[in-house]
Amino acid sequence: MSSALILAAPPFAIGVIMLGLGLSLTLDDFRRVGRYPKAAVVALLCQIVLLPVICFVLVLAFGLPPELAVGLLLVAASPGGPTANLFSHLFGGNVALNITLTAINSVLAVVALPIVVNLSSGYFLPDASALQLQFDKILQVFLMVLVPVAIGMLVRARAPEAARRLNIPVRVLSIVVLVGVISIVLYAQRESLVASFAVVGPAALAFNIVSLLVGYTVPRLAGVDHRAATAAGFEIGIHNTGLAVTVALTLMNSAEIAIPGAVYGIIMFFTAAGFGWSISRRARRPIAETS
Repeated sequence: MSSALILAAPPFAIGVIMLGLGLSLTLDDFRRVGRYPKAAVVALLCQIVLLPVICFVLVLAFGLPPELAVGLLLVAASPGGPTANLFSHLFGGNVALNITLTAINSVLAVVALPIVVNLSSGYFLPDASALQLQFDKILQVFLMVLVPVAIGMLVRARAPEAARRLNIPVRVLSIVVLVGVISIVLYAQRESLVASFAVVGPAALAFNIVSLLVGYTVPRLAGVDHRAATAAGFEIGIHNTGLAVTVALTLMNSAEIAIPGAVYGIIMFFTAAGFGWSISRRARRPIAETS
């Protein structure tokens, strides 16, 4: 497979994914944080502050090689996305809160992602200055993340019927291109995939499970209701791995750093389904016991 295709596919995928997100957003989605102040603040703090710290501890505990450590931290810095909204809908979460968190996280990622990437690269790869995200690359992150979202929101505002018709097809296409990007990365790295998966797989699995649990448990401990905590759990546990892979391949020029994103992108679908089944079953249990 040509290197040109490998480099061109991820930015296209991110464009489609973020455009689909924009088609589902309005300005009210950003204002809605006032309706769920506690849930939104707690979830955002978990996403922006707690998750990178947990990931850093895990990559040290698992002894990941430097490139794979940076790659997993890149996943930790990536926001949630439409897939989190889908799982939240399937398992009774507050989807409106999901949409709000996704919108805000996508904006914050433009700042948070370069910070986490540069700090982790400086720690694990101090001699690889080329992997640092300089201003021009940060600008590319901005363009990849926010411009398609803004276009989608503009289409929804100016042509709501067209946005409504495009919403489902673009969501489906988003999932298809995300799977396609992950497949491209896995194929490109097929020779070292087994060894890499064996190394990063357990750490990615542990991080995914911890992310889901933190996303649900911390809001619950803060007094947030079950539906909002469910939304937060999926938002924090399901990352936009397409963005992580794209940044690794196109801005950091490293297929190895992209591997954790691809691995996490496979794992999260199975763990999210198990997590959703578990918390929805637990939520129904008191009702069943009192009937």
